[in-house]
Amino acid sequence: MKIINHLTKIIFAAGIILLQSCSSGKNNNENTQEGILKKEFLSNIKTEKSVLSSQEQELFLTGKVEYNPDKVVYYSPLISGVIDRTYFSLGDKVQKEQALLDVRSTEIGEFRANMISFDAEMKIAERELQSVQALFNDKLLSEKELLEAKSALKQAQTAYEKAKSDMSLYIDKGQGVFALKSPLSGYIVDKKAASGTPFSPDSDPLFTVADLSNVWIIANVYAGDLQFVKEGMSVEITTLAYPNEVFSGKINALSQVFDPEEKVLKARIVMPNKDLKFKPKMSVVVKLKNETHRNCLAIPSDALIFDDNKYFVVIEFASEKFEIKEIQIQGHYQKTTYIRSGLSIDDKIVIKNQLLIYSELKGK
Repeated sequence: MKIINHLTKIIFAAGIILLQSCSSGKNNNENTQEGILKKEFLSNIKTEKSVLSSQEQELFLTGKVEYNPDKVVYYSPLISGVIDRTYFSLGDKVQKEQALLDVRSTEIGEFRANMISFDAEMKIAERELQSVQALFNDKLLSEKELLEAKSALKQAQTAYEKAKSDMSLYIDKGQGVFALKSPLSGYIVDKKAASGTPFSPDSDPLFTVADLSNVWIIANVYAGDLQFVKEGMSVEITTLAYPNEVFSGKINALSQVFDPEEKVLKARIVMPNKDLKFKPKMSVVVKLKNETHRNCLAIPSDALIFDDNKYFVVIEFASEKFEIKEIQIQGHYQKTTYIRSGLSIDDKIVIKNQLLIYSELKGK
């Protein structure tokens, strides 16, 4: 029995020695492998120095597409009558002097009669002025009488031109029917005319024609953003209708009076609209670059580490020696982050594999 116990102790001791030998060999292999990984890891680290830079930010303004008010006509009738027929629909393209409506109105006939009457009076006034001028040249009439003749002709011309202007939008089609012509080329952007509808000078505009070859983008500028928005600034415009397109323009004018309802200033951007992509009342987003001209530290945004509701970066303070620094953010622009505090100029910021270093340093 003693011999068996002795053999058991020898076997047990040999097993321990064997296990220790295997364990020692494994540790040596792991240490060697860790050294290789560390060397390869450090060779892939990339750093970039923090630098002083003028801070830039992106500012977004909401806005809408509006007509160019110099190229839009709201036709409000100056007479009474009834619409006999319409030749257009909402959104139609029309040419200047194209017939849009047929109307019946006795007042248009009066315009025509007045135009003929004023034309006759104007011709009489012209002959009278010629006679007075000849007598004045012969010193048979005074200068006062000459001026009176000139004034009479001027009044007759004014009355005739007004009557002619009143009739310029109408074509006499006979039997009391007159065609109403478009005052300019463009698109019908509003219509309140229908066959059989009566109208009068108190009626709403029967139709609105707008030239949409260029439009106004009206952007809302709140008081807090006013210091950054200036006339002449370049802007980029985007819309939900064309999510993959960016339109470039500039601020042509900035109102100096706050809108009493919206409590904003209005910035105007005149945009060419050759392809008619901008539709009146369409909502847009106007982006502009805000440059404060205030120098502060700037680093690549890729270097940021967000953890526990705070921002951190990893810096290399000596060769292959790193530390974590908590930072305060001033702002962002594209791929650059501006730092309020936490860094010094020329700090070497790790911008590649910084998360692995951060995790290792934080775990120590």
